[in-house]
Amino acid sequence: MTFGTEPTGYEKTALSDLQGAWTILRGEVVKKFGFPDSDKLLFHIDEAMSWESVRDLKKMKSTLLLIQNITARTEAPEEIRAWVQSVRDSMEDTILAIKEGKAK
Repeated sequence: MTFGTEPTGYEKTALSDLQGAWTILRGEVVKKFGFPDSDKLLFHIDEAMSWESVRDLKKMKSTLLLIQNITARTEAPEEIRAWVQSVRDSMEDTILAIKEGKAK
C-alpha cells in the first residue's frame, strides 16, 4: 500500500482568505462573548463555516446577511462589526474570483 505525499506548496486563494476572515470573526466573538446575542452570532458563524455552506456560497452569503442584521441591531463590539465587514469584503472578492475563473 502506498501513501500519497503532501503537497509542498499551497496557493493562496480568495477562498483561503474567506476562511481566514470567518476564523478571525469567530475568535473575536468568542473573546468578547457575553454581549447581547453573542450566542446567536456564534451559532450562525458556525453555520456559515459548515461544510454545507462552504460548498454552497449562496447559503453562506444569506447566513452572512443574517449575521450582519444581528450585529446591526445589537450592541456588538466595534471590533466584531469591523470583522463582519471584513468577511463581507472577502465574500465579495471570492465571488468575483470564481466568476473570473481564479477560484473553484
